[in-house]
Parts: sequence; C-alpha cells; structure tokens
Amino acid sequence: MINIKEDETLSILNHSCAHLLAQAVKHLYPDALFWVGPVIEDGFYYDIDLGDKTLTVDDLPAIEKEMKKIAKDGKRIIRSELTKEEALEKFKDDPYKIDLINNMEDGLVISCYTQGDFTDLCRGPHVESTKLLKNFKLLKVSGAYWKNDSNNKMLQRIYGVCFKTPEQLEEHLNFLEEAKKRDHKKLGKELDIFMMSEYGPGFPFFLPNGMIIRNELESFWYEEHAKEGYVFIKTPIMLNKDLWELSGHWYNYRENMYTSEIDEKVFAIKPMNCPGGMLVYKNSLHSYKDLPLRIGELGQVHRHEASGALNGLFRVRTFTQDDAHLFMREDQIEEEVIRLISFIDRIYKTFGLTYDIELSTRPEEKYIGDIAIWDKSEKALQDACEKSGHTCKINPGDGAFYGPKLDFHIKDSLGRVWQCGTIQLDMNLPERFDLTYIDSDGSKKRPVMLHRVIYGSIERFIGILIEHYAGAFPLWLAPVQVNIIPVNNEHHLDYAKQLQEKLTEVGIRVKIDDRDEKLGYKMREGQTKKIPLTLVLGDKELENNTISYRKFGKTETTTVTTDEFIKLVTECIKNKEYNI
Repeated sequence: MINIKEDETLSILNHSCAHLLAQAVKHLYPDALFWVGPVIEDGFYYDIDLGDKTLTVDDLPAIEKEMKKIAKDGKRIIRSELTKEEALEKFKDDPYKIDLINNMEDGLVISCYTQGDFTDLCRGPHVESTKLLKNFKLLKVSGAYWKNDSNNKMLQRIYGVCFKTPEQLEEHLNFLEEAKKRDHKKLGKELDIFMMSEYGPGFPFFLPNGMIIRNELESFWYEEHAKEGYVFIKTPIMLNKDLWELSGHWYNYRENMYTSEIDEKVFAIKPMNCPGGMLVYKNSLHSYKDLPLRIGELGQVHRHEASGALNGLFRVRTFTQDDAHLFMREDQIEEEVIRLISFIDRIYKTFGLTYDIELSTRPEEKYIGDIAIWDKSEKALQDACEKSGHTCKINPGDGAFYGPKLDFHIKDSLGRVWQCGTIQLDMNLPERFDLTYIDSDGSKKRPVMLHRVIYGSIERFIGILIEHYAGAFPLWLAPVQVNIIPVNNEHHLDYAKQLQEKLTEVGIRVKIDDRDEKLGYKMREGQTKKIPLTLVLGDKELENNTISYRKFGKTETTTVTTDEFIKLVTECIKNKEYNI
C-alpha cells in the first residue's frame, strides 16, 4: 500500500485535487466556506462549512461531475504571495481563512493559489494545471469538528484520492474494495468474535469465538515468553495518584486517565503498566547476578479516547497490553535488544507478518531526564538494531516521554502497515523510582530498563489478524477447526458423533451441523463461517471408517483414515501452520 503523504509526486497531486474539490463545491454551494484540505496517507480531505446542509454519499457523484468539468477546462494554477495585511483584506469575508491568517507569524510571506474563478490560501506546491487532475475518486463524507474541538461547529469532511493514471486509480479502488471486505468490524460481527454496546463506547465485548482466539494468543504468548526466561506478574488496575506523579504520567498523560476517589484520596485507573512493574522490582533486593530480569504482564489498561476516534478494536478505551519490563546492567543493553529483536521476529513470522523498524527519538516537549541520557539511549538502540542485521528509519521527536524506542511496523496481506511491537529504552524511570541492584563490588547501581510489547494490545492485534486473514484464521487460531456434516442424519449422525468425540479428546475444536438442511446449503454456510476444515460423512465413509475433508476455499475432497486425519490436524496445530 502506497503512503501518499510520503510520496512527493502523489502528495502534490492529491493536495491540488483537494483544491479542485473545493472549487467544485463552491460552484454547487456558493455559500460554502473552507477550513483546511490536507494530504493524508490514503489521499486527501477538505473540511467545509455548508451551513445547514448535510452531505451524504449520494451527493458525491454531482461534486465529482463538476470536478471533472473543471479539470477538462484545464485552467492553469497560479501562485501569488501576499503580506499578512493583504491576505486579511483578500479573505475578509471568510472567518476560517481569517483565523488561519491571524495564527501565522508576523512577517511571514503568505501564499495562495488561483485556478480560474477559485482562490485558496495555501503553502503549496501544486501541479501546473487542473487538466492533470483527471484520475480521482471521492470516497466518503463525514462530520468533523472545527479544529477537532467538540465545542466548535461541526463541518463536512469530504475524503478523496487522486492518481497520475486511470490504471493506478483503478488498482487503488480495487484495494479499497478488498479492504472493505476484510473490515474487522464487519467480520467480527459476522463471525461472532466481538461486539460493541452503547452502554460502553470504546469498551469491547468478546464473544465465545473471540475468547477462543484471545485465549490461544495469550497461551502462545506465555509459552514463548517462558522459553525466553520471563517470569510473570499481575499488578492492580487502580493505584494512588502519588504513584502517577512519581512516574511522571500525571503531568504528561493526565488528560487520558480515568480517576476516582477512595478514602478521600485520588486514585487513577492505570493507562500503562510500567509503574506497577517498578513497584514489583522494588519489592526485593537484586544482585548483578540476577540481571537481566525479564518480567511479563498481560495488563489491562484504560485510556480516554475522543468518541470520534473510536474504531472497532483498533481504537478502544480499554485494552490489554502484552507488556514486559526488562531490568539489566548497562553493559547488557545491546545483547538484550538484539535478543528481543530476534524474539519479535519469531513471533511475527508465526502469523505470516513482515515488518520494518523505526527509531523514535526524544520529543521536543514533554520529556523527562537529561538530554545526554537520551542521546546515549538512542545510540544504544540504533547500534543494537544494526548489529541484529536490521536497518531502522529515524522518526525524530516521536519517542515516549521517558525514553527513545524501536517501533515495529508490521505489514499485513494487503501491504497495509500497522505499528504494533515496540522496544523502549528507559534510563529515567529507574532513577525516579530509585531502583537499584548490588554490583559485584557490593555497591548499589542503577539498572537500565526496557519496556516492550509485541502484539501491542491483544484487542488491536486481533482486529489486525481478522483483516490480515480476511476472517479465515489459520487452523490453530480458528474458533471452530472442524465442521462435520452428516449427509443423512438418520444414517450418519451417530458416526459423526463418534468422530466428534475422538477429535475433541485430542483437543480439536469440532462442531456437527445436523440441521435439517440440504447438504449444499450447509457446505456453503461452512465457507461463510470460514471454518478451516469441513468433513462430509456419507455411506462410503461409514462403511470404510474413513473421513472425507475439504479445506476452506477449496473444492477438492481428500479421503483418509481417522487416525491419519487426527495426526494431520494435531501436527498442523502444534506447528502453527496455516492449514494442513
């Protein structure tokens, strides 16, 4: 998937197309006023004040028609420069542009772009002519508060995308159609994985099928971490405000925290697991021989997100982070980070996910600790990444407030990028919490700490996997692994039940479809539910004590003995292969 914002040519094309959209809207709705029209990763949008008019997708074709008319006319796009005073005069009847201009620095040269009868305030650059803006598509319309502030007026936001050629546009639209089919909110409902309720916006409910997937992911997580020498803890979900002040979260993250009062003292529901991990470390004495100490926690956290930002499992208000806090000596940092990268690589390969690594450095504001420590930490992460055989792109200013981090951006089967895993090097919280270990000479030393997640959050990772697999989970993760269909209940149901018992005994998740429906109907429904293996049991199977199975998405049928089938399935599950 192309990131349009990072492609200079496509970025200019899409920003120019945003102006084309605005001009067309102005033709159709002369009283329209415009806020901003930026380029985003997957195209562009423009926020528009249309008074009492509320747009729907049914209005988009008419806007597109006007845009094509303007593009065909092919007017040149001309840049001009104004002083702040000139700009205020030129846009005096537009309160949104006046607001933008008033927030610009004095003495700054202000530019605007004109195409035919339309002029818009803009830094540019733009394409030379509207005739280059022929291959576009308006995608959707939604509401958006002015300046993203719910106290302000609701504007109309129109989204679109533009490409150089019709072939590129068609390819992108096909991609969007495929992504739409994989929408985890849609599939999550169809496959009974999770639900949302108006009684808890942003608080997902996991249904029985979803709990199977979740439990499998958690079991896998524990098994793999145990192999890596981790120990496991569980820390409280609510802790005193004093702890959050000590950790720095109260001053840097307060607006995202939920609070309550207990015994006339303020408590906060944890937005992160880190402070609890600090207290666990501090609970006992540690020797240099104990390090590195790897402590894992599947910890539920809560963070306040704006209601407009909530999005299925991708953006929620409560989620479970697959956290780990690793305490070590300074001389162990490089070796431990290299080991972690190898561990994360192994986990992602299990799911068929590739990834890139990004090094996020010190934020310009809202950070704790000395700059010298930050510089040292950033270099340690970069060196370890390179020695592990990977390269990392620098993402300046995007580190956590307590330290730099390596972010793992996974790519799904459609090539979309998701930020999941992270390794954060922290020399600050051990200082704030006065964490120590006894060194070989008997002196007290300060440990270095790594925060890290691999899934990121279990909820979001499940959403990503739903879309990655298009709901057709690999055998080991599938809620129902085997669907048994007796051809005739009167003759074949008993054999189906005997087989179900045998498969269940060895841990295979099985269901029998014994409804009084036609065989073809039941076969199609098994495909709709994306069950990996469907067994059809008729006279031949009963007489020969065999099994005929069909894989999801395939038409071929394979016949084997019961023992052969059990061996095939259990081996596939054990090795976490996609299918037998």
